[in-house]
Amino acid sequence: MTEIDIGKAKRARRAYSFDDIAIVPSRRTRDPEEVSVAWQIDAYRFELPILAAPMDSVMSPDTAIAFGQYGGLGVLNLEGLWTRYEEPEPLLAEVAGLQGVQATHRLQEIYAEEIKPELITRRLHQIRESGVTVAGSLSPQRTKQFAKTVVDAGVDMFVIRGTTVSAEHVSSQAEPLNLKEFIYELDVPVIVGGCATYQAALHLMRTGAAGVLVGFGGGAAHTTRTVLGVAVPMASAVADVAAARRDYMDESGGRYVHVIADGSIGKSGDIAKAIACGADAVMVGSPFARATDAPGHGFHWGAEAHHHSLPRGERVEIGTVGTMEEILFGPSRVADGTMNLVGALRRSMATTGYTELKEFQRIEVVVQ
Repeated sequence: MTEIDIGKAKRARRAYSFDDIAIVPSRRTRDPEEVSVAWQIDAYRFELPILAAPMDSVMSPDTAIAFGQYGGLGVLNLEGLWTRYEEPEPLLAEVAGLQGVQATHRLQEIYAEEIKPELITRRLHQIRESGVTVAGSLSPQRTKQFAKTVVDAGVDMFVIRGTTVSAEHVSSQAEPLNLKEFIYELDVPVIVGGCATYQAALHLMRTGAAGVLVGFGGGAAHTTRTVLGVAVPMASAVADVAAARRDYMDESGGRYVHVIADGSIGKSGDIAKAIACGADAVMVGSPFARATDAPGHGFHWGAEAHHHSLPRGERVEIGTVGTMEEILFGPSRVADGTMNLVGALRRSMATTGYTELKEFQRIEVVVQ
């Protein structure tokens, strides 16, 4: 791949964000009604290739249930307010009313409350009783501590999600999580990430994960690039990880690991571009935080925003545009790509002549 000179001592390759690329129409078009956007991971089939991000501004037990009933997969943050407090609604309302830098400090105070295993069990049971697929998320740092509680509560899909997750974490302070051993011993499929490079993704796939998350999560609300200087533009990241998936299939004799874009998915066009770059599905946060029925009350924040010593995110006001159902299926009252996400994906696929997501991954893209 072509590299460019940054200076005499450093070279770098050019990488592209979703804003840098566009999908090219093909010679054929389809009727949007003939398009299927369903996908399957392990034994679980979903009518929508969308996971709702495990962020307190997006997912509560109630919204996770609703999202599952709409055909997607809602992932509950098992380190969030719903597993720290019996009644978190007053705190969610308080967070929405905070001003300026006060917000970060108060978030740190609120999230200092200990996680309660019995609340993890209760929240997951609530989702399971609704009949939808149950998914919960832990950070790598908390996975060993709470994994048994999560599995015993009947989770269907275990998500290990961090800013950057590696298969080889080195630490002299504590015994690190051995992903390969952990996943091997679990009876449920695991989705793990984020990662952003071919090599990191390949190592995660070798742990036995059913899916890998591409990106750093928390896109609209994280400041990782500013605070740590760490970032990889998503179009290039997804394409690199898709290449790792292809090569791992050859290496493993046909085992397919799903690639899930997690970050910089702000508008409906970003979903189509992510799949065009090779993603099987997307994990979405900020578009659903704009739902009138989302727990964030028009505000959005992720786990990075309340780190006790080095916050790498912020609480942002993004407003509301409609219900979660309207954001997914329309009708849209705006022309900016924040509503009717599924309708837009269907039309994008139909406009380029594809009826299946796997086929749509082959569509031509151009750099703008």
